[in-house]
Amino acid sequence: MNNFINKTEAFPELPLAEWKDTKNTLHLYLQIIGKIRLENHPLINHWWNVPFYVTPLGLTTATIPYGFGSFEIEFDFINHKLKMRTSKGEDREFNLHDGMTIAKFYEEVFANLESLGIETEINTNPYEAPSEILFPENTEFKSYDKEYIEKFHQVLTSVNNVFTEFRGHFIGKSTPVHLFWHSFDLAVTRFSGKKAPEKENAGIVERRAYSHEVISFGFWAGDENVPAPAFYSYTAPEPKGLPNKPLKPSSAEWNTDNGSMAILMYDEVRNAENPRQAILDFLESSYLAGAKSADWDIEEFKLR
Repeated sequence: MNNFINKTEAFPELPLAEWKDTKNTLHLYLQIIGKIRLENHPLINHWWNVPFYVTPLGLTTATIPYGFGSFEIEFDFINHKLKMRTSKGEDREFNLHDGMTIAKFYEEVFANLESLGIETEINTNPYEAPSEILFPENTEFKSYDKEYIEKFHQVLTSVNNVFTEFRGHFIGKSTPVHLFWHSFDLAVTRFSGKKAPEKENAGIVERRAYSHEVISFGFWAGDENVPAPAFYSYTAPEPKGLPNKPLKPSSAEWNTDNGSMAILMYDEVRNAENPRQAILDFLESSYLAGAKSADWDIEEFKLR
Protein backbone atom coordinates (compact mmCIF):
# COMPACT_ATOMS: atom_id res chain seq x y z
CA MET A 1 0.00 0.00 0.00
CA ASN A 2 1.26 3.48 -0.89
CA ASN A 3 0.68 5.28 2.41
CA PHE A 4 0.54 9.03 2.07
CA ILE A 5 0.46 9.47 5.85
CA ASN A 6 3.23 7.85 7.90
CA LYS A 7 2.80 6.21 11.30
CA THR A 8 3.88 9.23 13.31
CA GLU A 9 1.49 11.50 11.41
CA ALA A 10 -1.35 8.96 11.64
CA PHE A 11 -1.10 8.63 15.43
CA PRO A 12 0.09 11.99 16.80
CA GLU A 13 0.55 12.83 20.46
CA LEU A 14 -2.73 13.82 22.09
CA PRO A 15 -2.04 14.59 25.79
CA LEU A 16 -5.32 15.59 27.40
CA ALA A 17 -3.74 18.28 29.58
CA GLU A 18 -2.52 20.17 26.50
CA TRP A 19 -5.94 20.59 24.90
CA LYS A 20 -8.48 19.93 27.65
CA ASP A 21 -10.10 23.38 27.35
CA THR A 22 -10.38 22.99 23.57
CA LYS A 23 -11.74 19.46 23.93
CA ASN A 24 -14.41 20.68 26.34
CA THR A 25 -15.40 23.53 24.03
CA LEU A 26 -15.57 21.19 21.04
CA HIS A 27 -17.64 18.74 23.08
CA LEU A 28 -20.24 21.45 23.66
CA TYR A 29 -20.17 22.57 20.01
CA LEU A 30 -20.87 18.95 19.04
CA GLN A 31 -23.74 18.73 21.51
CA ILE A 32 -25.51 21.68 19.89
CA ILE A 33 -25.26 20.19 16.39
CA GLY A 34 -25.97 16.68 17.67
CA LYS A 35 -29.19 17.85 19.29
CA ILE A 36 -30.27 19.39 15.99
CA ARG A 37 -29.87 15.98 14.38
CA LEU A 38 -31.69 14.32 17.29
CA GLU A 39 -34.58 16.77 16.94
CA ASN A 40 -35.02 16.33 13.19
CA HIS A 41 -33.93 12.80 12.27
CA PRO A 42 -36.41 9.91 12.57
CA LEU A 43 -35.63 7.50 15.37
CA ILE A 44 -33.36 4.57 14.50
CA ASN A 45 -32.82 1.58 16.80
CA HIS A 46 -30.22 2.01 19.57
CA TRP A 47 -30.04 5.79 18.91
CA TRP A 48 -28.26 5.40 15.58
CA ASN A 49 -30.08 8.58 14.53
CA VAL A 50 -27.99 10.86 16.77
CA PRO A 51 -24.21 10.38 16.30
CA PHE A 52 -21.63 11.91 13.98
CA TYR A 53 -19.47 10.20 11.34
CA VAL A 54 -15.81 10.80 10.52
CA THR A 55 -15.09 12.42 7.14
CA PRO A 56 -11.83 13.41 5.41
CA LEU A 57 -12.52 16.96 6.64
CA GLY A 58 -13.88 16.32 10.13
CA LEU A 59 -17.24 15.15 11.46
CA THR A 60 -20.65 15.14 9.81
CA THR A 61 -24.25 14.64 10.85
CA ALA A 62 -24.80 12.92 7.48
CA THR A 63 -28.17 13.59 5.81
CA ILE A 64 -30.91 14.92 8.07
CA PRO A 65 -34.44 14.71 6.59
CA TYR A 66 -36.38 17.99 6.70
CA GLY A 67 -39.85 18.14 5.19
CA PHE A 68 -39.49 16.83 1.64
CA GLY A 69 -35.85 17.87 1.53
CA SER A 70 -32.77 17.37 3.67
CA PHE A 71 -29.71 19.09 5.09
CA GLU A 72 -26.31 18.23 6.50
CA ILE A 73 -23.98 19.93 8.96
CA GLU A 74 -20.24 19.23 8.91
CA PHE A 75 -17.37 20.29 11.12
CA ASP A 76 -14.44 21.02 8.82
CA PHE A 77 -11.36 20.58 11.00
CA ILE A 78 -8.97 21.19 8.10
CA ASN A 79 -10.22 24.67 7.20
CA HIS A 80 -11.82 25.23 10.62
CA LYS A 81 -15.34 26.00 9.53
CA LEU A 82 -18.84 24.80 10.29
CA LYS A 83 -20.57 24.01 7.01
CA MET A 84 -24.29 23.58 6.28
CA ARG A 85 -25.78 22.44 2.98
CA THR A 86 -29.26 21.57 1.81
CA SER A 87 -30.88 19.45 -0.89
CA LYS A 88 -31.92 22.73 -2.57
CA GLY A 89 -28.25 23.40 -3.32
CA GLU A 90 -27.93 26.19 -0.76
CA ASP A 91 -25.08 26.36 1.72
CA ARG A 92 -23.78 28.41 4.62
CA GLU A 93 -20.57 28.36 6.63
CA PHE A 94 -18.78 30.26 9.36
CA ASN A 95 -15.29 30.15 10.83
CA LEU A 96 -14.35 28.25 13.98
CA HIS A 97 -11.71 30.09 15.98
CA ASP A 98 -10.22 30.60 19.39
CA GLY A 99 -12.44 32.88 21.46
CA MET A 100 -15.75 31.73 19.98
CA THR A 101 -17.93 31.09 23.02
CA ILE A 102 -20.58 28.42 23.17
CA ALA A 103 -23.19 31.19 23.20
CA LYS A 104 -21.76 32.76 20.02
CA PHE A 105 -21.52 29.38 18.28
CA TYR A 106 -25.16 28.67 19.20
CA GLU A 107 -26.21 32.07 17.85
CA GLU A 108 -24.33 31.58 14.56
CA VAL A 109 -25.72 28.08 14.05
CA PHE A 110 -29.35 29.06 14.42
CA ALA A 111 -28.99 32.29 12.44
CA ASN A 112 -27.53 30.32 9.53
CA LEU A 113 -30.18 27.61 9.75
CA GLU A 114 -32.89 30.26 9.72
CA SER A 115 -31.37 31.85 6.61
CA LEU A 116 -31.64 28.43 4.93
CA GLY A 117 -35.33 28.20 5.85
CA ILE A 118 -34.74 25.54 8.52
CA GLU A 119 -36.74 26.15 11.67
CA THR A 120 -35.83 23.99 14.63
CA GLU A 121 -35.42 24.14 18.40
CA ILE A 122 -33.34 22.07 20.79
CA ASN A 123 -33.12 21.42 24.51
CA THR A 124 -30.38 23.88 25.48
CA ASN A 125 -29.24 21.90 28.52
CA PRO A 126 -25.87 20.13 27.99
CA TYR A 127 -26.07 16.36 28.43
CA GLU A 128 -23.28 14.48 30.25
CA ALA A 129 -21.00 17.37 29.29
CA PRO A 130 -18.23 19.39 30.98
CA SER A 131 -20.65 22.25 31.74
CA GLU A 132 -24.20 22.66 33.00
CA ILE A 133 -24.60 26.21 31.66
CA LEU A 134 -27.34 26.58 29.03
CA PHE A 135 -25.86 26.85 25.54
CA PRO A 136 -27.17 30.40 24.79
CA GLU A 137 -25.72 31.64 28.09
CA ASN A 138 -22.34 29.90 28.07
CA THR A 139 -19.51 32.40 27.64
CA GLU A 140 -17.10 30.39 29.80
CA PHE A 141 -15.98 27.83 27.20
CA LYS A 142 -14.26 29.42 24.18
CA SER A 143 -10.94 27.64 23.57
CA TYR A 144 -10.22 26.45 20.03
CA ASP A 145 -6.61 25.33 19.50
CA LYS A 146 -6.40 24.58 15.77
CA GLU A 147 -3.27 22.46 16.14
CA TYR A 148 -4.94 20.04 18.55
CA ILE A 149 -8.22 20.05 16.65
CA GLU A 150 -6.25 18.87 13.60
CA LYS A 151 -4.42 16.23 15.65
CA PHE A 152 -7.70 14.98 17.08
CA HIS A 153 -9.18 14.73 13.60
CA GLN A 154 -6.18 12.74 12.39
CA VAL A 155 -6.53 10.33 15.32
CA LEU A 156 -10.24 9.93 14.58
CA THR A 157 -9.44 9.24 10.93
CA SER A 158 -6.86 6.57 11.76
CA VAL A 159 -9.03 4.90 14.39
CA ASN A 160 -12.13 5.07 12.20
CA ASN A 161 -10.25 3.19 9.47
CA VAL A 162 -9.25 0.37 11.83
CA PHE A 163 -12.69 0.18 13.46
CA THR A 164 -14.28 -0.01 9.99
CA GLU A 165 -11.96 -2.89 9.07
CA PHE A 166 -12.81 -4.66 12.32
CA ARG A 167 -16.53 -4.14 11.75
CA GLY A 168 -16.24 -6.01 8.47
CA HIS A 169 -15.01 -9.17 10.21
CA PHE A 170 -18.43 -9.72 11.80
CA ILE A 171 -21.56 -10.71 9.86
CA GLY A 172 -24.04 -10.19 12.69
CA LYS A 173 -25.79 -6.95 13.48
CA SER A 174 -23.35 -4.11 14.06
CA THR A 175 -23.52 -0.35 14.41
CA PRO A 176 -21.80 1.94 11.97
CA VAL A 177 -18.58 3.43 13.31
CA HIS A 178 -19.86 6.64 14.84
CA LEU A 179 -19.08 9.33 17.40
CA PHE A 180 -21.59 9.93 20.17
CA TRP A 181 -21.75 13.59 21.17
CA HIS A 182 -22.90 13.00 24.74
CA SER A 183 -19.87 10.91 25.76
CA PHE A 184 -17.46 12.20 23.07
CA ASP A 185 -16.27 8.76 22.01
CA LEU A 186 -15.87 7.00 18.67
CA ALA A 187 -17.49 3.59 18.89
CA VAL A 188 -18.61 0.45 17.11
CA THR A 189 -20.87 -2.16 18.72
CA ARG A 190 -21.67 -5.80 17.94
CA PHE A 191 -24.95 -7.52 18.84
CA SER A 192 -25.66 -11.17 19.63
CA GLY A 193 -29.29 -10.86 18.54
CA LYS A 194 -30.53 -11.88 21.98
CA LYS A 195 -32.71 -9.57 24.06
CA ALA A 196 -31.12 -8.31 27.25
CA PRO A 197 -32.94 -8.06 30.59
CA GLU A 198 -33.99 -4.48 31.30
CA LYS A 199 -31.85 -2.83 33.96
CA GLU A 200 -33.69 -1.64 37.02
CA ASN A 201 -34.29 2.14 37.01
CA ALA A 202 -32.85 2.47 33.50
CA GLY A 203 -33.84 5.65 31.65
CA ILE A 204 -35.04 5.79 28.05
CA VAL A 205 -31.51 6.33 26.69
CA GLU A 206 -30.14 3.24 28.39
CA ARG A 207 -33.22 1.11 27.65
CA ARG A 208 -32.99 1.72 23.91
CA ALA A 209 -29.20 1.50 23.75
CA TYR A 210 -29.00 -1.80 25.65
CA SER A 211 -32.24 -3.55 24.72
CA HIS A 212 -30.12 -6.42 23.33
CA GLU A 213 -26.82 -8.06 24.29
CA VAL A 214 -23.84 -6.06 23.05
CA ILE A 215 -20.08 -5.96 22.99
CA SER A 216 -18.97 -2.39 22.43
CA PHE A 217 -15.58 -1.00 21.43
CA GLY A 218 -14.44 2.57 21.40
CA PHE A 219 -11.86 5.30 21.61
CA TRP A 220 -12.10 8.40 23.73
CA ALA A 221 -9.68 11.27 24.23
CA GLY A 222 -9.65 11.09 28.03
CA ASP A 223 -11.76 12.41 30.88
CA GLU A 224 -11.63 13.01 34.62
CA ASN A 225 -11.56 9.27 35.36
CA VAL A 226 -9.00 8.28 32.73
CA PRO A 227 -6.98 11.47 32.05
CA ALA A 228 -5.37 10.21 28.82
CA PRO A 229 -6.67 8.92 25.48
CA ALA A 230 -7.52 5.22 25.44
CA PHE A 231 -9.32 2.39 23.68
CA TYR A 232 -11.96 0.44 25.56
CA SER A 233 -14.36 -2.47 25.32
CA TYR A 234 -17.20 -3.70 27.51
CA THR A 235 -19.86 -6.38 27.34
CA ALA A 236 -23.44 -5.64 28.40
CA PRO A 237 -24.95 -7.23 30.30
CA GLU A 238 -21.63 -8.20 31.86
CA PRO A 239 -21.20 -12.00 31.96
CA LYS A 240 -19.51 -13.85 34.80
CA GLY A 241 -15.76 -14.33 34.52
CA LEU A 242 -15.25 -11.57 31.96
CA PRO A 243 -12.20 -9.90 33.60
CA ASN A 244 -10.47 -13.29 33.82
CA LYS A 245 -10.20 -13.55 30.04
CA PRO A 246 -6.89 -12.73 28.30
CA LEU A 247 -6.37 -9.52 26.36
CA LYS A 248 -3.93 -8.48 23.64
CA PRO A 249 -1.53 -6.77 23.34
CA SER A 250 0.19 -7.41 26.66
CA SER A 251 -0.23 -3.76 27.72
CA ALA A 252 -4.05 -4.07 27.65
CA GLU A 253 -5.74 -4.65 30.98
CA TRP A 254 -9.08 -4.91 32.73
CA ASN A 255 -10.40 -2.00 34.77
CA THR A 256 -12.96 -3.21 37.31
CA ASP A 257 -13.67 0.03 39.17
CA ASN A 258 -17.21 0.25 37.77
CA GLY A 259 -17.96 -3.01 36.01
CA SER A 260 -15.35 -4.67 33.82
CA MET A 261 -13.87 -2.63 31.00
CA ALA A 262 -10.94 -3.64 28.83
CA ILE A 263 -8.51 -0.74 28.42
CA LEU A 264 -5.61 -0.10 26.04
CA MET A 265 -3.92 3.29 26.37
CA TYR A 266 -3.52 5.27 23.16
CA ASP A 267 0.16 5.97 23.82
CA GLU A 268 0.84 2.22 23.87
CA VAL A 269 -0.70 2.03 20.41
CA ARG A 270 1.05 5.03 18.89
CA ASN A 271 4.42 3.72 20.10
CA ALA A 272 3.79 0.19 18.84
CA GLU A 273 5.69 -1.08 15.82
CA ASN A 274 2.35 -1.67 14.06
CA PRO A 275 -0.40 0.50 15.60
CA ARG A 276 -3.10 -0.87 13.31
CA GLN A 277 -2.37 -4.44 14.37
CA ALA A 278 -2.20 -3.46 18.04
CA ILE A 279 -5.71 -1.97 17.81
CA LEU A 280 -7.05 -4.98 15.90
CA ASP A 281 -5.51 -7.38 18.45
CA PHE A 282 -7.16 -5.45 21.26
CA LEU A 283 -10.54 -5.37 19.54
CA GLU A 284 -10.49 -9.07 18.68
CA SER A 285 -9.26 -10.23 22.09
CA SER A 286 -11.83 -8.13 23.96
CA TYR A 287 -14.55 -9.37 21.60
CA LEU A 288 -13.60 -13.00 22.23
CA ALA A 289 -13.46 -12.32 25.98
CA GLY A 290 -17.01 -11.03 25.95
CA ALA A 291 -18.40 -13.45 23.38
CA LYS A 292 -17.02 -16.55 25.08
CA SER A 293 -18.11 -15.38 28.54
CA ALA A 294 -21.63 -14.58 27.28
CA ASP A 295 -21.90 -17.75 25.18
CA TRP A 296 -22.25 -16.08 21.78
CA ASP A 297 -22.13 -18.28 18.68
CA ILE A 298 -18.69 -17.09 17.60
CA GLU A 299 -18.41 -19.36 14.57
CA GLU A 300 -21.81 -18.28 13.24
CA PHE A 301 -20.76 -14.61 13.26
CA LYS A 302 -17.43 -15.08 11.48
CA LEU A 303 -16.96 -13.59 8.03
CA ARG A 304 -16.00 -16.37 5.64
